[in-house]
Amino acid sequence: MKIKKLFSTSIVCFVLIICSSSAKLTEHTTSKPIPAIKEAMYFPPFNSDTWETKSIASLGWHQDKVQDLLDYLQTKNSRSFMILQNGRVVMENYFGGHTSRTPWYWASTGKTLTSTVTGIAEQEGFLNTNNKVSVYIGTGWTSEPLAKENLIICKNLLTMTSGLDDSMGNDVSSAHLQYKADAGTRWAYHNVYVKLQDVVAAATGQSWSSYFNTKLRDKIGMTGAWIQSGNNSVYWSNTRSMARFGLMALNKGNWSGTQVINPQYFQDATSTSQTLNLSYGYLWWLNGKASYHLPQTQFQFNGKLIPSAPDDLFCALGKNDQKIYVVPSKKLVIIRMGKSADNMNFARSDFDEVLWQKINSVIN
Repeated sequence: MKIKKLFSTSIVCFVLIICSSSAKLTEHTTSKPIPAIKEAMYFPPFNSDTWETKSIASLGWHQDKVQDLLDYLQTKNSRSFMILQNGRVVMENYFGGHTSRTPWYWASTGKTLTSTVTGIAEQEGFLNTNNKVSVYIGTGWTSEPLAKENLIICKNLLTMTSGLDDSMGNDVSSAHLQYKADAGTRWAYHNVYVKLQDVVAAATGQSWSSYFNTKLRDKIGMTGAWIQSGNNSVYWSNTRSMARFGLMALNKGNWSGTQVINPQYFQDATSTSQTLNLSYGYLWWLNGKASYHLPQTQFQFNGKLIPSAPDDLFCALGKNDQKIYVVPSKKLVIIRMGKSADNMNFARSDFDEVLWQKINSVIN
């Protein structure tokens, strides 16, 4: 009888121990937050009009502020506007008969295409951006004394520090490329950057368009072409092609696992490249810096390029308000194409600041 009672007591104790341990284990495991599933970056397929989308509501954005943003864009002569978040389309709007297939000019936003392809040519060993420009296209490409011309390296063209006179207009024939200061001592927005296209062509033994198409355009599924306009070659494409390039930029030169451009070069391109204009990289504009310069002036403005935009934003800005905004912290790419919002301008304008106030009302 005593043995039976002892056995029963042992069974009860064993059960109590097991239950207590299970309760502690349950308490321990359920107290930890369940980690969120990280969403993969989306890259749209080639030759497809179907892109993955996200709703305003799914992101917790403010649907009630969207119409105000669209009204502002339409009032300011926009033709297209697009927001990608983590690669997926959140907003895609067209105005004035413009469609997803309508080509439009990039203007100076295309400078970033030139910057990127120059970097690709360097990583493939065709050129060195620390070499003199004349190494690739010969001497006499400016009207400067040879000693002054030989100071200009490819990186000076990438950073707008050639020292050439920016008051001579957009003509980049040698007669119009005149000495103003030694290379590297003066920042001035100048069309001479297009000489990098000649450098790439000479270094690779291919036409600029052919090398660009093979090494960049076709690798990320862009469409479009370089169209001659006066002395300049201007890129034209639809809005989604511009968005593709912005998405590659968001991913530091990577497209769906393929490293199109060396990530270190791209990091350098989207960082302050010299001390004269803190808000300028390799033909990219940078936000969040202590000061900036604008085209057509030598005046230094204190403060951020676009005060209402995130500090980590970098962007491509083109004549008449062509825009590619990239915000890594928010995984955003924002595109605006159209006519000038106000008066004709060459890069940043008051439109950027007000537009970002409207965007913030939606996304914050």
